[in-house]
Amino acid sequence: MAPPQPRPTRRLAPYAFLAPATLLFSLFFALPIGYAIYLSFRAVRVKGLGLGSGARTEVWAGLGNYTSALSDPELLGGAGRTLVYGALLVPAMLGAALFFALLLDTPAIRFGAFSRLAIFLPYAVPGIVASLLWGFLYLPTVSPGYFLLTKAGMAGPDLLSGNGLYVALANIAVWGGTGFNMIVIYTSLRSIPVELYEAARLDGCSELQIALKIKIPMVLPSLVLTFFFSMIATLQVFSEPMTLKPMTNALSSTWSPLMKVYRDAFVQGDIYSAAATSVVIAVATLILSFGFLKLVNKRTDGGS
Repeated sequence: MAPPQPRPTRRLAPYAFLAPATLLFSLFFALPIGYAIYLSFRAVRVKGLGLGSGARTEVWAGLGNYTSALSDPELLGGAGRTLVYGALLVPAMLGAALFFALLLDTPAIRFGAFSRLAIFLPYAVPGIVASLLWGFLYLPTVSPGYFLLTKAGMAGPDLLSGNGLYVALANIAVWGGTGFNMIVIYTSLRSIPVELYEAARLDGCSELQIALKIKIPMVLPSLVLTFFFSMIATLQVFSEPMTLKPMTNALSSTWSPLMKVYRDAFVQGDIYSAAATSVVIAVATLILSFGFLKLVNKRTDGGS
């Protein structure tokens, strides 16, 4: 006897459920990416003085925009500054997130729910608002911190120029991102069986030894995940330097790669070069992300 065939409506039901997500993905993700790739291979040809209709025509540019982007010293300089910024930001943010998660997971902690909310709350503040808030605190003329240091006869650090600028920008991102990463690590800590802790305490382990020998090794996948997210966010830094730019001359309009894309597209009006630079940044991010995941998986497989 042949098995009963599903009704046509049942066969189409999965596609109906997937249709809204597929439509939104196509409209707001795949289509803009495809259009940016299309623009990256185009350029404008200007005839005469560029006046009148038909004086500016869009033509095929081949790899010209990519060649210009990859040989642009401003893009390479921005990438170097972003790497220095990330070298300060990622260890500080993940270290603080791990410290707070371990602290909140200790049995003797009080007001744990309030503490978690207080640490997570900065993540809910938009990046531009956080940058404005910290930017005013960095200005010696209006900052209450500089006022107190001056009253105490001390000179405050210059956080809006030189190497202090990296610290100032990283501090904004650490303040806003520590809470999210702390929640990820803390959730992983809560999934560890309590029997492991009880056995370790019976063996005479202190809370510090439990944290170092049990908790941190078991939340290592969460640390890898948060590092992955933090690395991608670092490569896409934009709102912090863009918001602080009017407050200091040390921040150029091409301080980070995305700021260069913004300048090319909306200040200079060269959307074709900006599209090529965007594709280069996206490809570099993908290569670094998948390279990092590949390396982690290889080490994990080797360890197992």
